[in-house]
Amino acid sequence: MMGVFKRNPIKTESGQSYTLLTSLFIVGFCFFGNVYLFAQGNLQIEPHRIIFDGQKKTMNVNLANTGQDSASYSISFLQYRMTDDGTYEEITTPDPGQYFADKNIRFFPRSVTLGPNETQIVKIQLVNSEQLQAGEYRSHLYFRALPKQKALGEEVKPKDTSSISIRIVPIFGISIPVLIRVGESTTTLNFSDLRLEKNSNGGESLLLTVHRSGNMSAIGDIVITHIDATGKEVKIGALEGIVIYTPNLLRRFKIDLDNKPSIDMTKGRIRVVFDSKLGANIVKQAEAELAL
Repeated sequence: MMGVFKRNPIKTESGQSYTLLTSLFIVGFCFFGNVYLFAQGNLQIEPHRIIFDGQKKTMNVNLANTGQDSASYSISFLQYRMTDDGTYEEITTPDPGQYFADKNIRFFPRSVTLGPNETQIVKIQLVNSEQLQAGEYRSHLYFRALPKQKALGEEVKPKDTSSISIRIVPIFGISIPVLIRVGESTTTLNFSDLRLEKNSNGGESLLLTVHRSGNMSAIGDIVITHIDATGKEVKIGALEGIVIYTPNLLRRFKIDLDNKPSIDMTKGRIRVVFDSKLGANIVKQAEAELAL
């Protein structure tokens, strides 16, 4: 069946983004969603990111059906690039400096059927990692909902042959990144292009660019603080769980600030910090300030 595909990048309030793929068919419509989030439809996934960093060879992904009906999912790999604004584009060939992880990852089972409120573990295994050169490898594990099939013997209503019918079938999917990290990280970050801009709510938004260099992705939180003339600090914004994947060298952000009435946004300064969790420690990877 022929189809025309249109790719629509969408960004969430938290700064994470996903790509909605819509497929327009001659005799009907079918929607595909590749979502970089915990849940879509009635499927919940935990964790939302798998990282093999030399400490483990196997990890589990926990699936849960929160719906009132049974659901089936096929599991496969997809490959993505991240754009400068954080959206994702599906690719088949890695960009320069990008390495896929799927050849070194095994998972079981390859499909699941979950009853209402039922859970399932998918085992993820790292294989042949000793053959990998230092650096980071990434692919995305894709959980695609399978459309329900009519049971044998189910009554089918006669069709009206005088008109054309259109059937809408929603098909959902979630993709989570699987990363393999080999060797020591050389990644460093820095900020640039900090500036304030009025947003549609009448408040202030902070625009900034995060620059990444090195051999691995950057994953962490951005925390924004206002500091007045007396040195008093008040947190006015944050983005949690953001990522800048290799081989991207930068990512641009627009963050709406919590414009508290007690804060004069025309005076003092704004501090921006990028924190990452490394083991049990929180490490500051970048810091910058904007004078008001």
